[in-house]
Amino acid sequence: MALELTGKEERVIPLRSLTSPLVCLLCCRKFELYSMAWNLKEDLRDCLVAAAPYGGPIGTRSYRGFLSLYESDPPRAAGLMCWAWFCPSPQWKSGQVVQLGWTASEDLLCIQEDGTVLIYNLFCEFKRHFSMGNEVLQNHVREAKVFHTEYGTGVAILTGAHRFSLTTNIDDLKLRRMPEVPGLQKLPSCWAVLSQDRVTIILLAIGQDLYLLDNTSCSVVTPPGISPHAGAYVQMAVSFNYCYLALFTDTGSIWMGTSSLKEKLGEFSCDFRTPPRQMVWHVAELWTLSGERRFILDEDSYLVPELDGVRIFSRTTHEFLHEIPEASEEIFKIASMAPGALLLEAQREYEKQSQKADEYLREIKDQNLLAEAVRQCIEAAGYEHEPETQKSLLRAASFGKCFLDKFPPESFVRTCRDLRVLNAIWDYQIGIPLTFAQYPLPAEGWCCRWIRLDPLREGVVCVASAGTRAQRPHPSVTPLKSAVTPQMSLALGIRTPGFHVSPGKSPVPCMRVGELRLAETLGGGGVALLFYTVVLHLKNELNRGTFFMTLQKQPVALSLYRQFCKHQELETLKDLYNQDDDHQELGNFHVHSSYSSEKRIEGRVAALQNAVDEYYKAKNEFAAKATEDQIKLLRMQRRLQDELDKPYVDYSLHDTVYGLILDGNHKRAEQLYRDFRIPDKRFWWLKIGALAEREDWEEMEKFSKSKKSPIGYLPFVEICMKHHNRHEAKKYAARVTPEQRVKAHILVRELDQAADAAIEHKNENEMNLVLSKCTAATDSSVVEKINRAKAQILKK
Repeated sequence: MALELTGKEERVIPLRSLTSPLVCLLCCRKFELYSMAWNLKEDLRDCLVAAAPYGGPIGTRSYRGFLSLYESDPPRAAGLMCWAWFCPSPQWKSGQVVQLGWTASEDLLCIQEDGTVLIYNLFCEFKRHFSMGNEVLQNHVREAKVFHTEYGTGVAILTGAHRFSLTTNIDDLKLRRMPEVPGLQKLPSCWAVLSQDRVTIILLAIGQDLYLLDNTSCSVVTPPGISPHAGAYVQMAVSFNYCYLALFTDTGSIWMGTSSLKEKLGEFSCDFRTPPRQMVWHVAELWTLSGERRFILDEDSYLVPELDGVRIFSRTTHEFLHEIPEASEEIFKIASMAPGALLLEAQREYEKQSQKADEYLREIKDQNLLAEAVRQCIEAAGYEHEPETQKSLLRAASFGKCFLDKFPPESFVRTCRDLRVLNAIWDYQIGIPLTFAQYPLPAEGWCCRWIRLDPLREGVVCVASAGTRAQRPHPSVTPLKSAVTPQMSLALGIRTPGFHVSPGKSPVPCMRVGELRLAETLGGGGVALLFYTVVLHLKNELNRGTFFMTLQKQPVALSLYRQFCKHQELETLKDLYNQDDDHQELGNFHVHSSYSSEKRIEGRVAALQNAVDEYYKAKNEFAAKATEDQIKLLRMQRRLQDELDKPYVDYSLHDTVYGLILDGNHKRAEQLYRDFRIPDKRFWWLKIGALAEREDWEEMEKFSKSKKSPIGYLPFVEICMKHHNRHEAKKYAARVTPEQRVKAHILVRELDQAADAAIEHKNENEMNLVLSKCTAATDSSVVEKINRAKAQILKK
């Protein structure tokens, strides 16, 4: 899909190419990333603009000179993050700049008229320069382009002598002068750099002719299938991955095909002939032509092609336009009955404590699509920008996982972890609008970018942590370490295990004796630095009582130190709770220690008893009673384990009951049911499930007749069919309530009886349900019976 930005009326027009005779609807959405705060004095159309992909930085230059941060300043180069934060800009003392560009490592390239290329880092600090050749000094650079290949960042220039030169890697400079174009007396109307089979070539247009320049020759090429009335080429665009090419002519015709010029993908005419100011590709994929849709822009804007969409920024806004992912479209489209949409509704109804939640869940489970529903919600959450929508989808996925026996948790955990990092870097104080699709790519650049800027900011620590994670594709730790000074390393140490602090290189905090300026450190936002410098220095310098009293004056520092102690010094954490008389947290501490520290049952029970005492002091009777029940369960499990010689300790109450029934110890299971007051419905579900797994059908039938079932008899039918015992299931199908009779007969595959029940109820929905289960070959009589009944109902 190509996007165009016209010159007169600002609009973005998504276009599709012809790849199939089928017509499909293109669903795009545009959402705001940031409000720009750069206070530009000029329109973007009056500037040279360069923006790095993957949520990278922006550089601008006015055609009358470099933008100034302040009106009274001399000319300066303006380097910006994507949400338009001005970094300190050096005074410009060099020649006229023809083009700006960004390297793969996010250094700014300033290509001058005399062929000199100046390289600045992200903070406008000069790094080095190189020249594109001596012959450029006389003829000057008229046009230039910065491109990226597998070799690195390249630069291509067109001189006043109408000759092209290029280098494919500025870090290993090897200049190539391209062959001369025969008869070229003026600048080409448009040109582009292509990368094919590890070879970099130049495609240029002169009127209605296209020329391809490689290392040794210049050849005329013709796009396959292009209309003879297409006209002269005035604009071209190459896709993000160099696989596709779009050509715009002065008649308003657009040709799209592969960059090898061997295959045509589509050709059509626009309603305007003025060359677009920009024409970029949306993504590498192309879609079927479905007409034209336009996004009207309020002001002069600039398009930045991305891996999975297009960034659009202007003087005031920064937006992202992309195709709606299939998972999101399936869930959020109007009246969607996709499994993900139903699961999301089920979770919402569950929060409202509505019975509709069960209806939605059963509808999904009847189609065996619950795993697909969870997958859809997890996938859609990754592509949503709003945290609330992400949370809603992930809650739905978590809700659905509860009803699946063996759903792999890796995708859910990975999505939660990735979104935590992405939400941190999307914050306007960080300003890196990396998308979920771009995040798995190697990211040395964007990690180093913010580690160097402010290593103490919490979001930056999150970025550094993401950069050194080993469980997924991640940036090399070496460039990240090189970005970290010894003063930064301690600040990053708590969250990034890839960083190690050398003894003797610890930063000396700004402190004074006694108070040690703890409040000022907190106020400065250096949370991680606080951990490893001020607080730990206080601990070593002061006695225990004075240290605790100093922390009491700083609630934030105290909270942080508690978090540290939870992972490093549990006994110190206990002392902190004792000093504060925090009985609730002391109770929690004893519960945690009973399972993490104590191995013997006696020690565990003693720790839990201490927790009970603390909970009563905290007046938390619920927690106290629950802990007492746990003590009682532990003692009973120990006794069962000794008597039956089977492991029961540390099982949940339900698992213990289930295990006892599975082993045939019904009396002991019923004793637990009475002692712990397990609800009747829950106990019946546990027992019929265990009896079915044990295949003790006689005991199940006896149990079903012991008293009226609190869960009805449809669960008996379901359990029997789950264990492939249709004979037993039919016994209970006859005992279900009239409202459940149709479903019960369908479960046991008695469609004739199901039809009779539906006809008796005169329920059209039930009749349709039975019809949906029938096949023409074997159930023709049932179909005929239902159709006659439906016809009679209609007559009445």
